[in-house]
Amino acid sequence: MIPSRLLGVEVVSARPVGGGCIADAQRVDLADGRTVFTKSGANLPTGLLEVEADALRWLAAADAIGVPEVLGLTSDPELLVLAWVEQGRATATTAERLGHGLARLHAAGAPGFGWQRDGFIGPLPQRNDPADSWSDFWLTRRIEPLTRRAIDAGNLSAAAAPLVDRLAARLPDLAGPPEPPARVHGDLWSGNVLTDTSGEPWIVDPAAYGGHREVDLAMLSLFGSPASAFFAAYEEVTPLADGWRSRLQLWQLEPLLVHTVLFAGGYGAQALGVLRRFT
Repeated sequence: MIPSRLLGVEVVSARPVGGGCIADAQRVDLADGRTVFTKSGANLPTGLLEVEADALRWLAAADAIGVPEVLGLTSDPELLVLAWVEQGRATATTAERLGHGLARLHAAGAPGFGWQRDGFIGPLPQRNDPADSWSDFWLTRRIEPLTRRAIDAGNLSAAAAPLVDRLAARLPDLAGPPEPPARVHGDLWSGNVLTDTSGEPWIVDPAAYGGHREVDLAMLSLFGSPASAFFAAYEEVTPLADGWRSRLQLWQLEPLLVHTVLFAGGYGAQALGVLRRFT
């Protein structure tokens, strides 16, 4: 429950809603007529919601696409309060608006490959200390730690380790033409894209950092099937580099490894298949 001092107004009612796999989410009605969204959880990794609040503010600062406003945050207990997004149905222009907005977000850029603080993807920690190149950042801050964690958990074959070593040698050539750091969402599967009652897209639950813009497109394509209008609209704002479609499966290695660590199942075999394809 929101402490009344946090927003300066009394809570009228609260009820659970869907809002993620690891946090408790509620729709909360306030005495001043507003409705807000809250996230909390007794067993969340320390600082997870604080990082999420920082990431939401950073993405919103680009003024590129809908991002819920951060209204409040407490640390003990950890509680995040966001503006409520009333969900509706996609319209004929929603995919186009998502493409335009995501392209503008990426174009807002980042100071480097990395971010101002370490973060999380789901409950898993992520290193975000900057690296000199995208290839170095993605390999050493994402792929190598996730591979070790998945193997140690018994969810991934040990055969993946030498394949990652081989990938490291090839990655600068596989990664495509050099690009400046983009302001990426970092966990942009279809469930983290909302549509409001006017058909406008919003993005939520980020794992934001300065990265390669194709990683967001890769995750959208792995856990969903973006309409062709989305890609066309994206390229109207900032054209993608030659070969981008063939690289999406490479960047999908990261979310596949995340899911291997968290859920095991067939994700490990999929991750191993990607490593074999690109090495």
